[in-house]
Amino acid sequence: MSAMVLEKTTQENVFQFLTGIVDSESYRAWHKEDHVAFRFIKGEPWAVGSVVYAEEYIHGKLHKLKSIITKVVPNKKIEYAPTSWLLRKYFPKSEFIIEAQGDTYRFIASGTYRIGWIGKTLFKKKLAEGLASIEKHMQEEGENLKRILEKGD
Repeated sequence: MSAMVLEKTTQENVFQFLTGIVDSESYRAWHKEDHVAFRFIKGEPWAVGSVVYAEEYIHGKLHKLKSIITKVVPNKKIEYAPTSWLLRKYFPKSEFIIEAQGDTYRFIASGTYRIGWIGKTLFKKKLAEGLASIEKHMQEEGENLKRILEKGD
């Protein structure tokens, strides 16, 4: 999980930025170093049941991901999950949450992982490295979001 406090914007602006990501150009604008490609391959953008295809670098490797949008709460939350039932078993959901905290907002990017004790035991080092890379990537996304929305970059 990664969290970033946003001070000079609104929940609506954060949500609008996220739902404004509809193609590779808008996706790359969020994280120029790691984001490669993005498109909706089924359904309307950011509607529950829509399927998105994304390519991004995490820990130096290109990942090609297909996700289904599972929940959208305007100005508050977007949840998505892998389209593969096998991946969904171990990675059931990821989400973007926008929480109001007085005059500021907290942007949270998180993923839920079910690895189990066997996975943790057998792949302890690899899992730690992979999760650290994902955490770093999400932190960079939060920093970029803050810069874009608060400074207009």
